Amino acid sequence: MLAAGTAAQASFSAITIGLPVLVPVLREEYDLSLGQIGVLLAAEWVGALVTLLPWGLAADRYGERAVLFIGLAGCAAFLGAAGYAPDFETLIVLLALSGAAGASVTAASGRAVMHWFEPEERGFALGIRQTAVPIGGLIAALAVPSLAEAGGSEYAFLFLAAFCAVGALTGLLVVRGRDTADGIEPDTLGRTLRDGRLWRLCFGSGIYLYAQVAIIGFGVLFLVDEHRLSERSAALVIASSQVLAVGLRIGAGRWSDLVHARIGPLRLVGLAVSASLVVVAVLADGPVGLLVPALALAGGLSMGWNGLSFVAAAELAGSGRSGAAIGFQQSVLSGIGVAAPVLFAATVSMSNWTVAFALAALFPLVGWWALRPLRGH
Repeated sequence: MLAAGTAAQASFSAITIGLPVLVPVLREEYDLSLGQIGVLLAAEWVGALVTLLPWGLAADRYGERAVLFIGLAGCAAFLGAAGYAPDFETLIVLLALSGAAGASVTAASGRAVMHWFEPEERGFALGIRQTAVPIGGLIAALAVPSLAEAGGSEYAFLFLAAFCAVGALTGLLVVRGRDTADGIEPDTLGRTLRDGRLWRLCFGSGIYLYAQVAIIGFGVLFLVDEHRLSERSAALVIASSQVLAVGLRIGAGRWSDLVHARIGPLRLVGLAVSASLVVVAVLADGPVGLLVPALALAGGLSMGWNGLSFVAAAELAGSGRSGAAIGFQQSVLSGIGVAAPVLFAATVSMSNWTVAFALAALFPLVGWWALRPLRGH
Protein backbone atom coordinates (compact mmCIF):
# COMPACT_ATOMS: atom_id res chain seq x y z
CA MET A 1 0.00 0.00 0.00
CA LEU A 2 2.79 2.40 0.91
CA ALA A 3 4.72 1.60 -2.26
CA ALA A 4 1.66 2.06 -4.45
CA GLY A 5 0.77 5.40 -2.88
CA THR A 6 4.37 6.57 -3.22
CA ALA A 7 4.56 5.50 -6.87
CA ALA A 8 1.29 7.22 -7.73
CA GLN A 9 2.33 10.45 -6.03
CA ALA A 10 5.76 10.34 -7.70
CA SER A 11 4.16 10.27 -11.14
CA PHE A 12 2.30 13.51 -10.45
CA SER A 13 5.16 15.15 -8.57
CA ALA A 14 7.43 14.71 -11.58
CA ILE A 15 5.58 17.67 -13.11
CA THR A 16 6.68 19.99 -10.30
CA ILE A 17 10.35 19.43 -11.11
CA GLY A 18 9.92 18.58 -14.79
CA LEU A 19 8.56 22.02 -15.65
CA PRO A 20 11.43 24.01 -14.10
CA VAL A 21 13.92 21.72 -15.84
CA LEU A 22 12.05 22.25 -19.12
CA VAL A 23 11.85 26.05 -18.71
CA PRO A 24 14.88 26.90 -20.93
CA VAL A 25 13.37 24.87 -23.78
CA LEU A 26 9.88 26.31 -23.30
CA ARG A 27 11.35 29.82 -23.16
CA GLU A 28 12.89 29.29 -26.58
CA GLU A 29 9.85 27.58 -28.10
CA TYR A 30 7.31 30.14 -26.89
CA ASP A 31 9.62 33.21 -26.63
CA LEU A 32 8.85 33.73 -22.94
CA SER A 33 9.82 36.60 -20.66
CA LEU A 34 10.84 36.01 -17.05
CA GLY A 35 7.38 37.14 -15.93
CA GLN A 36 5.73 34.61 -18.24
CA ILE A 37 7.99 31.90 -16.85
CA GLY A 38 6.67 32.76 -13.39
CA VAL A 39 3.10 32.37 -14.67
CA LEU A 40 4.04 29.08 -16.33
CA LEU A 41 5.42 27.66 -13.09
CA ALA A 42 2.32 28.85 -11.21
CA ALA A 43 -0.16 27.24 -13.62
CA GLU A 44 -0.11 23.75 -12.10
CA TRP A 45 -0.59 25.23 -8.62
CA VAL A 46 -3.60 27.25 -9.82
CA GLY A 47 -5.39 24.10 -10.93
CA ALA A 48 -4.55 22.23 -7.75
CA LEU A 49 -5.72 25.14 -5.60
CA VAL A 50 -9.24 24.83 -7.01
CA THR A 51 -9.61 21.07 -6.64
CA LEU A 52 -7.51 19.84 -3.71
CA LEU A 53 -10.18 20.26 -1.04
CA PRO A 54 -12.94 18.73 -3.21
CA TRP A 55 -10.66 15.79 -3.98
CA GLY A 56 -10.02 15.35 -0.25
CA LEU A 57 -13.75 15.35 0.47
CA ALA A 58 -14.28 12.85 -2.34
CA ALA A 59 -11.60 10.57 -0.87
CA ASP A 60 -13.39 10.68 2.50
CA ARG A 61 -16.71 9.89 0.83
CA TYR A 62 -15.93 7.51 -2.02
CA GLY A 63 -12.57 6.01 -1.08
CA GLU A 64 -9.03 6.49 -2.24
CA ARG A 65 -8.79 4.16 -5.24
CA ALA A 66 -11.44 5.75 -7.46
CA VAL A 67 -10.33 9.28 -6.65
CA LEU A 68 -6.68 8.53 -7.36
CA PHE A 69 -7.34 6.74 -10.65
CA ILE A 70 -9.78 9.24 -12.12
CA GLY A 71 -7.61 12.21 -11.28
CA LEU A 72 -4.29 10.83 -12.49
CA ALA A 73 -5.82 9.50 -15.70
CA GLY A 74 -7.19 12.97 -16.44
CA CYS A 75 -3.83 14.51 -15.61
CA ALA A 76 -2.11 12.19 -18.10
CA ALA A 77 -4.54 13.26 -20.83
CA PHE A 78 -3.98 16.97 -20.23
CA LEU A 79 -0.19 16.60 -20.12
CA GLY A 80 -0.24 14.71 -23.41
CA ALA A 81 -2.23 17.55 -24.96
CA ALA A 82 0.21 20.12 -23.52
CA GLY A 83 2.92 18.64 -25.71
CA TYR A 84 1.01 19.96 -28.74
CA ALA A 85 -0.11 23.33 -27.34
CA PRO A 86 -0.05 25.86 -30.23
CA ASP A 87 0.58 28.91 -28.04
CA PHE A 88 1.50 30.04 -24.54
CA GLU A 89 -2.10 30.66 -23.43
CA THR A 90 -3.22 27.15 -24.40
CA LEU A 91 -0.20 25.67 -22.63
CA ILE A 92 -1.09 27.52 -19.42
CA VAL A 93 -4.69 26.27 -19.52
CA LEU A 94 -3.60 22.66 -20.09
CA LEU A 95 -1.04 22.81 -17.29
CA ALA A 96 -3.66 24.24 -14.92
CA LEU A 97 -6.06 21.43 -15.87
CA SER A 98 -3.35 18.82 -15.33
CA GLY A 99 -2.73 20.23 -11.85
CA ALA A 100 -6.46 20.26 -11.10
CA ALA A 101 -6.86 16.62 -12.11
CA GLY A 102 -3.62 15.23 -10.69
CA ALA A 103 -4.16 16.85 -7.30
CA SER A 104 -6.44 13.91 -6.50
CA VAL A 105 -3.45 11.72 -5.72
CA THR A 106 -2.26 13.92 -2.88
CA ALA A 107 -5.29 13.53 -0.64
CA ALA A 108 -6.09 9.98 -1.76
CA SER A 109 -2.66 8.42 -1.26
CA GLY A 110 -2.04 10.36 1.96
CA ARG A 111 -5.38 9.27 3.40
CA ALA A 112 -4.66 5.63 2.53
CA VAL A 113 -1.36 5.72 4.39
CA MET A 114 -3.01 7.40 7.39
CA HIS A 115 -5.50 4.55 7.64
CA TRP A 116 -2.97 1.74 7.28
CA PHE A 117 -0.45 2.90 9.90
CA GLU A 118 -0.73 3.53 13.62
CA PRO A 119 0.13 6.95 15.13
CA GLU A 120 3.59 5.88 16.30
CA GLU A 121 4.45 4.82 12.72
CA ARG A 122 2.78 7.57 10.71
CA GLY A 123 5.62 10.06 10.67
CA PHE A 124 7.97 7.44 9.26
CA ALA A 125 5.35 6.03 6.86
CA LEU A 126 4.26 9.41 5.56
CA GLY A 127 7.90 10.47 5.39
CA ILE A 128 8.47 7.54 3.03
CA ARG A 129 5.31 8.38 1.10
CA GLN A 130 6.42 12.01 0.82
CA THR A 131 9.68 10.89 -0.77
CA ALA A 132 7.46 10.53 -3.83
CA VAL A 133 7.96 14.22 -4.53
CA PRO A 134 11.78 14.15 -4.76
CA ILE A 135 11.73 10.69 -6.37
CA GLY A 136 9.41 11.96 -9.09
CA GLY A 137 11.55 15.06 -9.32
CA LEU A 138 14.75 13.03 -9.63
CA ILE A 139 13.28 10.98 -12.48
CA ALA A 140 12.12 14.13 -14.26
CA ALA A 141 15.43 15.93 -13.75
CA LEU A 142 17.33 12.99 -15.26
CA ALA A 143 14.94 12.21 -18.13
CA VAL A 144 13.52 15.54 -19.29
CA PRO A 145 16.74 17.22 -20.59
CA SER A 146 17.57 14.29 -22.88
CA LEU A 147 14.00 13.99 -24.10
CA ALA A 148 13.75 17.72 -24.75
CA GLU A 149 17.04 17.62 -26.64
CA ALA A 150 15.73 14.78 -28.80
CA GLY A 151 12.21 16.04 -29.48
CA GLY A 152 11.61 19.35 -27.76
CA SER A 153 8.94 19.91 -25.16
CA GLU A 154 6.61 17.49 -26.98
CA TYR A 155 8.69 14.46 -26.00
CA ALA A 156 9.07 15.74 -22.45
CA PHE A 157 5.34 16.25 -21.95
CA LEU A 158 4.52 12.86 -23.45
CA PHE A 159 6.95 11.26 -21.00
CA LEU A 160 5.31 13.05 -18.05
CA ALA A 161 1.89 11.98 -19.35
CA ALA A 162 2.95 8.34 -19.62
CA PHE A 163 4.39 8.49 -16.09
CA CYS A 164 1.04 9.71 -14.73
CA ALA A 165 -0.82 7.02 -16.68
CA VAL A 166 1.34 4.35 -15.04
CA GLY A 167 0.65 5.95 -11.64
CA ALA A 168 -3.09 5.86 -12.31
CA LEU A 169 -2.97 2.20 -13.23
CA THR A 170 -0.89 1.38 -10.15
CA GLY A 171 -3.44 3.08 -7.93
CA LEU A 172 -6.33 1.27 -9.57
CA LEU A 173 -4.73 -2.15 -9.16
CA VAL A 174 -3.21 -1.82 -5.70
CA VAL A 175 -4.65 0.94 -3.50
CA ARG A 176 -7.37 -0.15 -1.10
CA GLY A 177 -8.96 1.54 1.90
CA ARG A 178 -8.64 -0.20 5.24
CA ASP A 179 -12.25 0.49 6.12
CA THR A 180 -15.38 1.63 4.32
CA ALA A 181 -15.92 5.26 3.42
CA ASP A 182 -17.34 7.14 6.35
CA GLY A 183 -19.46 9.57 4.43
CA ILE A 184 -19.42 13.33 4.68
CA GLU A 185 -20.70 14.55 8.02
CA PRO A 186 -21.26 18.33 7.78
CA ASP A 187 -20.71 18.96 11.48
CA THR A 188 -17.34 17.20 11.65
CA LEU A 189 -16.26 18.75 8.36
CA GLY A 190 -17.17 22.21 9.63
CA ARG A 191 -15.22 21.67 12.84
CA THR A 192 -12.21 20.55 10.84
CA LEU A 193 -12.17 23.58 8.56
CA ARG A 194 -12.82 26.00 11.44
CA ASP A 195 -10.00 24.63 13.57
CA GLY A 196 -7.62 27.54 14.20
CA ARG A 197 -4.75 25.16 14.84
CA LEU A 198 -5.14 23.70 11.34
CA TRP A 199 -5.16 27.16 9.76
CA ARG A 200 -2.04 28.20 11.68
CA LEU A 201 -0.26 24.96 10.79
CA CYS A 202 -1.11 25.23 7.11
CA PHE A 203 -0.15 28.88 6.70
CA GLY A 204 2.88 28.71 9.00
CA SER A 205 4.41 25.72 7.26
CA GLY A 206 3.09 26.70 3.83
CA ILE A 207 5.24 29.83 3.84
CA TYR A 208 8.24 27.48 3.69
CA LEU A 209 7.21 26.71 0.12
CA TYR A 210 8.51 30.05 -1.12
CA ALA A 211 12.08 28.90 -0.46
CA GLN A 212 11.43 25.68 -2.35
CA VAL A 213 10.06 27.56 -5.36
CA ALA A 214 13.08 29.88 -5.33
CA ILE A 215 15.60 27.04 -5.46
CA ILE A 216 13.81 24.22 -7.26
CA GLY A 217 11.63 26.34 -9.51
CA PHE A 218 14.31 28.76 -10.70
CA GLY A 219 17.56 26.93 -9.98
CA VAL A 220 18.06 25.61 -13.53
CA LEU A 221 17.30 28.98 -15.10
CA PHE A 222 19.67 30.71 -12.66
CA LEU A 223 22.56 28.36 -13.37
CA VAL A 224 22.02 28.48 -17.14
CA ASP A 225 21.68 32.27 -17.39
CA GLU A 226 24.08 33.48 -14.71
CA HIS A 227 26.76 30.79 -14.66
CA ARG A 228 26.53 29.40 -18.20
CA LEU A 229 25.97 25.79 -17.18
CA SER A 230 24.36 23.56 -19.77
CA GLU A 231 20.73 22.67 -19.23
CA ARG A 232 21.67 19.08 -18.51
CA SER A 233 24.35 20.03 -15.96
CA ALA A 234 22.00 22.46 -14.22
CA ALA A 235 19.32 19.76 -14.09
CA LEU A 236 21.80 17.41 -12.42
CA VAL A 237 22.25 19.94 -9.60
CA ILE A 238 18.49 19.86 -9.00
CA ALA A 239 18.55 16.07 -9.28
CA SER A 240 21.17 15.87 -6.54
CA SER A 241 18.96 17.99 -4.28
CA GLN A 242 16.15 15.48 -4.82
CA VAL A 243 18.38 12.64 -3.59
CA LEU A 244 19.06 14.62 -0.43
CA ALA A 245 15.37 15.42 -0.03
CA VAL A 246 14.48 11.70 -0.03
CA GLY A 247 16.72 11.08 2.97
CA LEU A 248 15.55 14.22 4.77
CA ARG A 249 11.86 13.38 4.41
CA ILE A 250 12.31 9.87 5.75
CA GLY A 251 14.64 11.04 8.52
CA ALA A 252 12.40 13.92 9.59
CA GLY A 253 9.38 11.63 9.73
CA ARG A 254 11.18 9.05 11.86
CA TRP A 255 12.58 11.79 14.09
CA SER A 256 9.07 13.13 14.72
CA ASP A 257 7.88 9.63 15.70
CA LEU A 258 10.71 9.23 18.19
CA VAL A 259 10.10 12.58 19.88
CA HIS A 260 6.31 12.19 19.65
CA ALA A 261 5.95 15.63 18.08
CA ARG A 262 5.61 17.11 14.60
CA ILE A 263 5.84 20.87 15.13
CA GLY A 264 9.22 21.00 16.91
CA PRO A 265 11.05 19.20 14.10
CA LEU A 266 9.06 21.20 11.54
CA ARG A 267 10.23 24.50 13.04
CA LEU A 268 13.87 23.39 13.20
CA VAL A 269 13.78 22.40 9.54
CA GLY A 270 12.50 25.90 8.77
CA LEU A 271 15.52 27.45 10.44
CA ALA A 272 17.83 25.19 8.45
CA VAL A 273 16.10 26.15 5.19
CA SER A 274 16.47 29.85 5.98
CA ALA A 275 20.18 29.48 6.76
CA SER A 276 20.81 27.57 3.53
CA LEU A 277 19.11 30.30 1.46
CA VAL A 278 21.36 32.92 3.08
CA VAL A 279 24.40 30.91 1.98
CA VAL A 280 23.05 30.67 -1.58
CA ALA A 281 22.44 34.43 -1.64
CA VAL A 282 26.01 35.10 -0.49
CA LEU A 283 27.43 32.75 -3.15
CA ALA A 284 25.05 33.74 -5.96
CA ASP A 285 27.79 35.63 -7.79
CA GLY A 286 30.60 33.47 -6.44
CA PRO A 287 32.53 30.49 -7.81
CA VAL A 288 30.44 27.66 -9.22
CA GLY A 289 32.45 25.12 -7.22
CA LEU A 290 31.01 26.54 -3.99
CA LEU A 291 27.62 27.61 -5.34
CA VAL A 292 26.58 24.25 -6.75
CA PRO A 293 26.82 22.24 -3.48
CA ALA A 294 25.20 25.13 -1.58
CA LEU A 295 22.33 25.21 -4.07
CA ALA A 296 21.90 21.42 -3.92
CA LEU A 297 21.86 21.47 -0.11
CA ALA A 298 19.34 24.33 -0.02
CA GLY A 299 17.15 22.51 -2.53
CA GLY A 300 17.14 19.33 -0.45
CA LEU A 301 16.41 21.18 2.80
CA SER A 302 13.66 23.23 1.15
CA MET A 303 11.83 19.97 0.40
CA GLY A 304 12.46 18.28 3.75
CA TRP A 305 9.56 19.74 5.72
CA ASN A 306 6.37 18.86 3.83
CA GLY A 307 5.89 15.37 5.27
CA LEU A 308 5.85 16.76 8.81
CA SER A 309 3.20 19.34 7.90
CA PHE A 310 1.23 16.68 6.04
CA VAL A 311 1.00 14.24 8.96
CA ALA A 312 0.41 17.02 11.49
CA ALA A 313 -2.61 18.26 9.52
CA ALA A 314 -4.07 14.76 9.22
CA GLU A 315 -3.60 14.03 12.93
CA LEU A 316 -5.20 17.31 13.99
CA ALA A 317 -8.32 16.39 12.04
CA GLY A 318 -8.48 12.68 12.94
CA SER A 319 -8.74 9.72 10.59
CA GLY A 320 -12.37 10.36 9.63
CA ARG A 321 -11.56 13.78 8.21
CA SER A 322 -7.94 13.19 7.20
CA GLY A 323 -8.75 13.47 3.51
CA ALA A 324 -10.37 16.88 4.00
CA ALA A 325 -7.53 18.08 6.25
CA ILE A 326 -4.87 16.96 3.78
CA GLY A 327 -6.84 18.56 0.95
CA PHE A 328 -7.04 21.82 2.89
CA GLN A 329 -3.35 21.75 3.80
CA GLN A 330 -2.38 21.15 0.20
CA SER A 331 -4.82 23.85 -0.97
CA VAL A 332 -3.00 26.38 1.18
CA LEU A 333 0.30 25.22 -0.29
CA SER A 334 -1.14 25.59 -3.78
CA GLY A 335 -2.29 29.11 -3.02
CA ILE A 336 1.23 30.01 -1.96
CA GLY A 337 2.57 28.07 -4.94
CA VAL A 338 0.54 30.27 -7.27
CA ALA A 339 1.96 33.50 -5.86
CA ALA A 340 5.55 32.41 -5.13
CA PRO A 341 6.95 31.96 -8.67
CA VAL A 342 5.33 35.18 -9.89
CA LEU A 343 6.69 37.13 -6.90
CA PHE A 344 10.16 35.59 -7.13
CA ALA A 345 10.39 36.28 -10.87
CA ALA A 346 9.32 39.88 -10.28
CA THR A 347 11.95 40.26 -7.54
CA VAL A 348 14.70 39.02 -9.86
CA SER A 349 13.50 41.38 -12.62
CA MET A 350 13.43 44.42 -10.31
CA SER A 351 16.71 43.65 -8.51
CA ASN A 352 18.97 40.63 -9.01
CA TRP A 353 19.33 36.98 -8.04
CA THR A 354 21.26 37.74 -4.84
CA VAL A 355 18.51 39.98 -3.48
CA ALA A 356 15.82 37.51 -4.55
CA PHE A 357 17.47 34.59 -2.74
CA ALA A 358 18.11 36.73 0.35
CA LEU A 359 14.44 37.74 0.53
CA ALA A 360 13.42 34.10 0.04
CA ALA A 361 15.38 33.25 3.20
CA LEU A 362 13.00 35.41 5.25
CA PHE A 363 9.91 33.33 4.48
CA PRO A 364 10.88 30.19 6.47
CA LEU A 365 11.72 32.49 9.40
CA VAL A 366 8.20 33.93 9.32
CA GLY A 367 6.81 30.39 9.24
CA TRP A 368 9.01 29.35 12.15
CA TRP A 369 7.66 32.25 14.21
CA ALA A 370 4.03 31.60 13.21
CA LEU A 371 4.21 27.98 14.36
CA ARG A 372 5.30 28.83 17.92
CA PRO A 373 1.84 28.39 19.54
CA LEU A 374 1.65 24.81 18.22
CA ARG A 375 4.91 23.65 19.79
CA GLY A 376 3.15 21.08 22.00
CA HIS A 377 1.91 19.07 19.01
